[in-house]
Amino acid sequence: MDTLLQFEQGVITAERPFDKTLRDESIHYYDLHQLLTAQHIRLLVAQCGDEIIGSGYARIETAKPYLKHQRYAYLGFMYVLPAYRGRGVNKMIIDTLTEWATAQRITELRLEVYSDNEPALKAYEKAGFSRHMIEMRMGPKGE
Repeated sequence: MDTLLQFEQGVITAERPFDKTLRDESIHYYDLHQLLTAQHIRLLVAQCGDEIIGSGYARIETAKPYLKHQRYAYLGFMYVLPAYRGRGVNKMIIDTLTEWATAQRITELRLEVYSDNEPALKAYEKAGFSRHMIEMRMGPKGE
């Protein structure tokens, strides 16, 4: 659990430069207990020897009623320790989560990534994802 908490903070630290709406104090993105126990979620960790070096989950969601698919797998908590990046760890996690989703009869996988996070965009495109939609935001007075 300590390693997962550290990975969560690693994700948050990596994303802070891309999102000025995140609170400055300590925050959490994930309900780790739910990620570990819910049947509609598959949480994976990658190991190198005895060291946990990466994580990711797939969560089955109900799709909008106007889409062709009824359910999809949302991928999140994608994190690899900096020393292991660029070695295909993220792709192995995605491939394994894709296999699990396929076994659940899921044909659509989605994830979110900040539009300015070019390293993450390239990694996900390399794993087979394509850019789909950009979410836009505006604060008061265009902030």
